[in-house]
Parts: sequence; C-alpha cells; structure tokens
Amino acid sequence: MKEDDSLQVITVPAELAGQRMDQVLARLYPDYSRARLQKWLKDGQILVNGALCRAKDKAAGGEHIELRAEPGEEVVAAPQNLALQVIFEDAYLIVLNKPAGLVVHPAAGNWDGTVQNGLLYSYPELVEVPRAGIVHRLDKETTGLMVVARNLKAHKSLVEQLQVKSVEREYHAVVVGNMVAGGMVDAPVGRHPKDRKRMAVVHQGGKEARTHYRVLEKFRAHTYIKCMLETGRTHQIRVHMAHIRYPLVGDPVYGGRLRMPPGAGEALSQELRSFNRQALHAWRLCLRHPATGEAMEWTADLPADMVQLLEMLRADSRAHA
Repeated sequence: MKEDDSLQVITVPAELAGQRMDQVLARLYPDYSRARLQKWLKDGQILVNGALCRAKDKAAGGEHIELRAEPGEEVVAAPQNLALQVIFEDAYLIVLNKPAGLVVHPAAGNWDGTVQNGLLYSYPELVEVPRAGIVHRLDKETTGLMVVARNLKAHKSLVEQLQVKSVEREYHAVVVGNMVAGGMVDAPVGRHPKDRKRMAVVHQGGKEARTHYRVLEKFRAHTYIKCMLETGRTHQIRVHMAHIRYPLVGDPVYGGRLRMPPGAGEALSQELRSFNRQALHAWRLCLRHPATGEAMEWTADLPADMVQLLEMLRADSRAHA
C-alpha cells in the first residue's frame, strides 16, 4: 500500500497546554504559514482527536493532530513553454534572470506569456505553491534577478525574510541629472491620487518605503547608480528617483521630458531617444537558503542595452573633457 505523504501526525506536547490551537499548530508545523494552517483548519484538513477544531479552541496537551497537507491548485495560469533564463535551481529555490518585456504575473492586457506561465510549464509542482512560487516581482521592462520558491517551506521562509527585510536586493540604474553623492529616500509610496495606474509619494495612506542609493559613475548630464531596497513597493525605485528629481533614463511613466547633454553628438542623441524602457536592472540578490540557512548570493550582468547606453555616455564625457 502506498504511503500517504500528505498526512502528518503529531501529538501536542504538555508544555503547549492552554494555548490557542492556531498557536499550537504554528509551533508544531513551522514549515507552513499561520494563514495556511488556519485555512486548512477551516477546510477540515486538520483534525484534533479525529474531530474538527476551531482556531480559538485551547489545547489540553496530548491531543492527536492529523494534518493532511493538500494545498491544491493555487494558480489559474496555464502552463506555457517559454524560454526562462535559470541561473540557479535546487529542490527549494529557482533564481531567474528576467529580460525586458516579460511580465511576471498574468493581469489585464497580459493574460499569458508571463514568467508564471513559463514556471508552471517547466516546474509543474509549482501549481501547489501560491503564485507559482513567485514571492516578489519585477516590472515588465525591468531586467534582472528574481527568486522563486519551489515548495511551501521555501515560500514561507522567503516571505518571512522579505517581511523582516533580510533579503538584500541591489539594482543598477542610469538616471537623468548630475547626482553629487549617495543618500536615502524615505518617503511612503501609494497609488497616485488622480491616476490610479501610477504610483506616487503619498504621505496620507502610503506605505513606508526606503531606498538607499550610491553613485557608481558620473557623466555630463547623467549618473550611473546602485540602489538598495529596504522595502519592496510597486515602482519604488522609479518613484523615489523621480521624487528627488533624478528620474530613470527611458522611464515612460515617471521619466518626464527627454533631456540631452549640451552639445550631445548624434550617436548619443539617438541612443537616448530610442531607449524606451526604464534603465533599471536587478543586479544582485542575497538571501538565506530556506533549508540550510546558508547565505546565498547571485549577480546578473547588465543587459546589452544598458551596457551600450553606458558606453555612449562615457564616449560623450571623453569627447567633452
């Protein structure tokens, strides 16, 4: 007879007597989030002494708990055979280098052809993990690293690491303007009060958002910088840089009008006019492995369009030295 891998049986230890059952379950099943355990409790996938139980019921100690970990299909996106650039994978994690133009999640206007569709094709088991294991996203035209949880234990760990801000995410960007030195933007981000498709610095009702930035290289009218995120709000770097008047080159939403260095040659002028996406790349990612606790780090080279943009800006600076 085949062993039932989904059934997990535990006896409540005496020291947990008097605690709420949802607290007891969180202690006994640390691989799963409290929200998931509470849902399973409501759905009857957790039995206490063979009977249904409520989250607020108190444990007496010695109860016989049966948990049937059957997450079911969490996503509705259809699997699609897409070419995803995987730079690391094991039983717990998948790390991708996302190109420009690829949407992460299905949404209005992009119901297929997304990272999520491609993941479900290459890793069918992700159908049982929330959002096919995607725990953070990149904008459609932003390139670079993103991590995917391959199972529920990894998903719980990565979400917790993001919540306590221990995941290090470094982005490289090219901004308009002569940035003198680095600094930090500490300004809440929320939906724009008039244009709901945009984000903005919103002091009433916005969510806390902090971006650290450092200068990597200066040009005549542009600056190459790195940004480190403390929080991960939608469009955070793009909004924060525009807020301090250093918008990202090519940003179609927050970039403002096109600005050229004085006396720029035709080659640089054409390059800046044709760079039609935000010059933003998720360059470095560092986190703790969900199973071993080991510090893991990855980097991804700049995409070709940003390399070319930087070469053009360097050539312009040399020509006007």
